[in-house]
Amino acid sequence: MPEQKPRFVALVNRAQRAMQRWIEGRPEAWEGASAAQAGLLFLLASREDAAIGEIAQALDVAPAAVTNLSKRMQAAGLVERVGDAHDARLTRLRLSGQGREASRLATGALAELNAKLSAGFTQQELAVVARWLDQATRL
Repeated sequence: MPEQKPRFVALVNRAQRAMQRWIEGRPEAWEGASAAQAGLLFLLASREDAAIGEIAQALDVAPAAVTNLSKRMQAAGLVERVGDAHDARLTRLRLSGQGREASRLATGALAELNAKLSAGFTQQELAVVARWLDQATRL
């Protein structure tokens, strides 16, 4: 009987659901931010501010999705919407004080999850997994 190949799509979907449950089981780590908002928190934490289009490109989503997400985050006090100093057509986002704290807490929670995910694997094995996942994102 031939060996069955791994069902990668099913495995990735199961893994994503398991990670989502783990993340949602730690609401204190998100300071009122959803898992979807965490990506925007991390992006803004790495720069002073960013235009909606820049964020959409970095997160690989439509600009309208960033606009809607940012409005909810603004209402929650996590981000501030500001005009661009050089182009009045652009809206930029920056973290509020509460958003910075939420980003700090979420970073710690995800560091814990990353440690659990990588436990028992060599750096070489993790590099292969990272390369495979990167390839999957480019399909």
